[in-house]
Amino acid sequence: MSLAKSATKIGLLTGVALACCAALAATDDELFDQMEAELDLMTRTAAVNGGDLEFISAEAALGAHAHLNKIQISADSLTEGWVRLEQCHENIDAVPAAQIMFRAGGVRDLEIATAENIGKAWVEDHTVQLEDIAAGARLCIRGESRAMYQIGDGHYRLRNGPYMRRFLDGYYPMRVAMSIDYPANLIRLVGQSPEAQPGFAVSAQGDGVQVDATFEGRLVTCFDFCDRDAGDCGVMIPECATASATQ
Repeated sequence: MSLAKSATKIGLLTGVALACCAALAATDDELFDQMEAELDLMTRTAAVNGGDLEFISAEAALGAHAHLNKIQISADSLTEGWVRLEQCHENIDAVPAAQIMFRAGGVRDLEIATAENIGKAWVEDHTVQLEDIAAGARLCIRGESRAMYQIGDGHYRLRNGPYMRRFLDGYYPMRVAMSIDYPANLIRLVGQSPEAQPGFAVSAQGDGVQVDATFEGRLVTCFDFCDRDAGDCGVMIPECATASATQ
């Protein structure tokens, strides 16, 4: 069920629950059903994620919005901060309108590559606006993201996020996959955040990193690199949560 349909259903249940108090002619069974519906609504509302990151199983995110990213780090990225980004969204919720938002100043040359089962899609400043989204919608965009940071002493950080699937005040299951390519002749990977765990799988090979995350809430990722010729790269500094953010 789409989030828009869920919201409509919640509104109807609330209306029924409120109407029960004034329905003097209602039977005991009808009042019981209405009160039960209200309690069910309250239970489901309390279970909605409020933004805290919680990794979930792949099965729990099956059919949810999938956010697929290809990130290309170049030699210029190490000095200028810009990386090449290709991003596809699958299983977009069938709602009248939605948007994909980047940090202001954190994206450039943003354009829509493909759009399927979407009535209208356009770039507006640092966002992509969508209207009349049908079931099976898919969108691919591309551009450059300012996601690479120099953190001193030959260290670099690729920071992305927060990734989230938000509707009103709730955060819902989603999947984020990343394929990160970097110049292995110039830098090497030394650390990451979050750590690999169930719901956050990481595979590093040669000049690339593959990430597959299934979660609720807000996800921020950091991948730290250092100069290839550096003798001792040390550990990840500073904490990922304190660095500047981009998507």
